[in-house]
Amino acid sequence: MSDFAAAARNGLTPAALEEVLRQIGAERYHNRHPYHHRMTAGTLTKAELQAWALNRYCYQAMIPRKDATILARAEDPEFRVEWRRRMEDHDGTTGWDGGIARWIKLATGLGLDEEMVKSERFALPATRFAVGAYLSFCANRSLLEAVASSLTELFSPVIIGERVPAMLAKYSYVTEDTLAYFMPRLTQAPRDSDFALAYVRRHATDPEKQQAVINALLFKCDILWAMLDALDYAYAEGGNIPPGAFVPEAR
Repeated sequence: MSDFAAAARNGLTPAALEEVLRQIGAERYHNRHPYHHRMTAGTLTKAELQAWALNRYCYQAMIPRKDATILARAEDPEFRVEWRRRMEDHDGTTGWDGGIARWIKLATGLGLDEEMVKSERFALPATRFAVGAYLSFCANRSLLEAVASSLTELFSPVIIGERVPAMLAKYSYVTEDTLAYFMPRLTQAPRDSDFALAYVRRHATDPEKQQAVINALLFKCDILWAMLDALDYAYAEGGNIPPGAFVPEAR
C-alpha cells in the first residue's frame, strides 16, 4: 500500500503528481470493493441491486448541486464555461432529461417506485452523511481541492466497463435500456477528468497544494467506498437495515 499521506513531501513534477493520483485510483477506487465484485459476479440479490440504485440516486442528485457550488466559487469565465457542462450532463435541458433522469430509469427498471427514489427518504443514514460530507467539502475547501475531488472520474470508465457487461449477462431482468445512464458517461467522464487533471497539474505548484490535491482524491475515494460499506452492512445476507431505511419486499 502506497504512503499517500506524505507523497508530496519533497515536491512533485506535474507528471509525478498525476502518477500518484492514478495510483490512488488503482488502490482505492470502489471497483475494488466486495459489493462491486459481487455485482459483477452476478451474486447480488435483486433487493441488493435495488438498494444500490436507490442509495446511489442520492449521490447522483447531489452532483449538479456540487458543481454549482464549484461554479459559484470560480472567478475564471473559461473555467465556468467548461465546468457548467457537468450540470447540463446531469440535469439535461429541462431538469429531467439528463443523467439524473437516466438514473431514475435504472432504479424503476429494477422495480422501484420513482417518487420513492426521488424523495431520498429511504436512503441509508450513512449514504446521506457521505453525500452531505462531499457537498460540504466542495463548498468549504479550496477550489483546487474541490476540483481534485472530482478526479475519481479518471477511473469511471473502468468501473462502467466492468459493471455494464456483467449486469447484462448475469441479471435476466436488467436490459440495455435499464442501464442507459452509463453509455454517455463513457465520453463525458473522460472529457471532464481531462479538464480537471490539467487544472490540477497547472495549479498544484508546491508540496502543500500537491498534498492537498492528493488528500482530496483520497477523501473522495473514501466517500464512495463508505457508501458501499453501508450497503453491504445493511443489505447483504444477515444484514442490519437501519430504522426508516428502504426495506425490500423480498430479501
